[in-house]
Amino acid sequence: MSTALFARHDARLGEFALRPVDPGRDSPLLHRWLTHPKSVFWLMGDATVEDVEKEYRTLAERPTHDAFLGLHKGRPAFLAERYDPAADPVGRAFTVQPGDIGMHFLTAPTDTPQPGFTRAVLTTVMAFLFDDPSVRRVVVEPDIRNEPVHRLNAAVGFEAARTVPLPGKDALLSFCTRAQFTTAVSPGATR
Repeated sequence: MSTALFARHDARLGEFALRPVDPGRDSPLLHRWLTHPKSVFWLMGDATVEDVEKEYRTLAERPTHDAFLGLHKGRPAFLAERYDPAADPVGRAFTVQPGDIGMHFLTAPTDTPQPGFTRAVLTTVMAFLFDDPSVRRVVVEPDIRNEPVHRLNAAVGFEAARTVPLPGKDALLSFCTRAQFTTAVSPGATR
């Protein structure tokens, strides 16, 4: 098992951590998550386990992309991806700046959701990204129809820029600087 690269303690929900995805070992689990109806915006609803493994092996081979399995109290609970937006279709939709990093996240589907859990996951992923001092701004491009994610993104400091066409979707291009994130998640923030 890979060692955690980053860990964060949430005062209410406990320990969160991230480790690299192991495509061979993690693909059956990721397949269950990615093909679940709640994961429709990941556009992998018809994928096989083999398709998922191939996708994550391909990502692992690209120097511009990384995938991480997120753990909550030691158990798999979310997926995060980071990427260089200049090496992704979204990079044609805006002027990529030094210190920009792209991000995707997925909370594992569950029949027993915990209030605040997905926000804690997103806060953990953002803290992980900003733990790298070279990262100055996080870029996201969720499907314009994914309103719950737009609200979560705003809660951690993202500001929507505009709708852009991307493969398979119209996306809400949004940005969050280190300062915006810090302000949004500081004690007493009202977002």
